[in-house]
Amino acid sequence: MKENTNEKSDNIAAIGIGAMIVFIALILVAAVAAAVIIQTAEKLQQNAQTTGEETTSLLSSKVMVKNVIIPSAGELYITFELAPGSDSITSSLVAWVIVCGDTGIDSGDFSGSTVVGAAAAQATLNPGTTYDVTLEAADLATCNPVANEDHVLSIQSGSGGFSYEVLNYGSVVTAGAKVI
Repeated sequence: MKENTNEKSDNIAAIGIGAMIVFIALILVAAVAAAVIIQTAEKLQQNAQTTGEETTSLLSSKVMVKNVIIPSAGELYITFELAPGSDSITSSLVAWVIVCGDTGIDSGDFSGSTVVGAAAAQATLNPGTTYDVTLEAADLATCNPVANEDHVLSIQSGSGGFSYEVLNYGSVVTAGAKVI
């Protein structure tokens, strides 16, 4: 019998084990990087969704003023709609404020709103319907229409949208004068 006396070292196996260790290390690094990327993407998606929900809630019942005229001395007749895509809102939750320079502020709500052409007050305002409300002289005790003045009308609908209009009174503030 012939005895095998080949005593060469087996370097190929050592290289293979080293390559396998490097390969496993790369897989672990890739897994950690993938986890970080997925976590970041999820956080960005949550932030975007939260921002979208906040924006929707802020604009969910925005009032769009279509027209303001003076129906009789000391009164304002406002024609308005809810913005497209708005949610229905209780008319008493729609608040208005008129600021008239240094002289003062008047405020109230749209609880006396009616559908244009109807007589009965509407408790709920719905998008796609045009409404009107008259701000009586008693409502405008401080900021009644005055010739050649500008007043600011702000409307806040619940916790939702905010509208801002400038009431431009011309040289004549008689019945039928258009303000906006």
